Amino acid sequence: MKYTTLPNTDIKVSKLCLGTMTWGNQNTQDEGFAQMDLALDRGINFFDCAELYPVPATAETYAETERIIGNWFTKTGNRNKVVLATKIAGPGDYTAHIRTTGFSKAALHEAVDNSLKRLQTDYIDLYQLHWPERHTNTFGVRDYTYSAKDPWVDNFKEILETLDEIVKSGKVRQIGISNEKAWGTMRYLEESKKNNLPRPVTIQNAYSMLCRTFEGDLAEVAMRENIGLLAYSPMAFGVLSGKYIKGTATDNARLKLFPRFARYSGQQATEATKRYLQIAEDNNMSLAQMALAFVTQQPFLTSNIIGATSLEQLEENIDSIEVNLSREVLAAINAVHAEIPNPAP
Repeated sequence: MKYTTLPNTDIKVSKLCLGTMTWGNQNTQDEGFAQMDLALDRGINFFDCAELYPVPATAETYAETERIIGNWFTKTGNRNKVVLATKIAGPGDYTAHIRTTGFSKAALHEAVDNSLKRLQTDYIDLYQLHWPERHTNTFGVRDYTYSAKDPWVDNFKEILETLDEIVKSGKVRQIGISNEKAWGTMRYLEESKKNNLPRPVTIQNAYSMLCRTFEGDLAEVAMRENIGLLAYSPMAFGVLSGKYIKGTATDNARLKLFPRFARYSGQQATEATKRYLQIAEDNNMSLAQMALAFVTQQPFLTSNIIGATSLEQLEENIDSIEVNLSREVLAAINAVHAEIPNPAP
């Protein structure tokens, strides 16, 4: 395994992070336990979850993933071996079963306390805001369109003040943001610096060969401001394994169970995936490992969040840490990107 640190901290994390959003829905507790056992055995010390998980989010399964992780900590005693990240859900119809108060002071304190109980721990290493409260182009929306009906009022400072209270209490070590844009990221950094408040150390956004929008303004922000990317969906919901093109996807594959998750399955994305598959096969590697290695090699990346529904998939994903893409392979990938840029933003 390869390691780095969360930016501006001494917290050592693996370059691959174990994603957990299938546990409690696609995966049972026992399967989640097996994945954590395997990941830790292979050197992964960084786990990411959220109060929202598992996905798709429902009131019936709310926070089951955190409960599974907490049960594993209690069973194994491995809490001190794991850098643990979780998130507070932002507002929206999708999360109305959780709360409707966004990132208010009361909501943040409530969310942290409840996550600590479910996770059966007294601290969270990295606590993240799952998505912005304001209207912006998140979750597959390519471009920003201003909405005069957005009720949001600037509250970056107030959020950081509350997080400051929580950090000083010892319940959270570091904070991060997720599904953010360049403007929001810089506003958090500005308020942190101006008011001596906690500074976000990471930003968790979608990033893959089919979604390279991070390489716009956010890549420069990440490099110049030293805020690290935690890349989610590096395999584009499994599309970048090639299994849907080859027709080898099993009945419990994510897109067969939940066909509405079609973000990475459009015509252009499918064409790009076919070309990437050819590059991988021409260079004697699996598309999955090429896709993951591409993400892991980026200079703005802190950790690449891998997810799997089987131990075999997880083993293959972890093995990608040993893959180093040559200049020729990267040039071929970039040539496809030039012709079909960001088909799944």
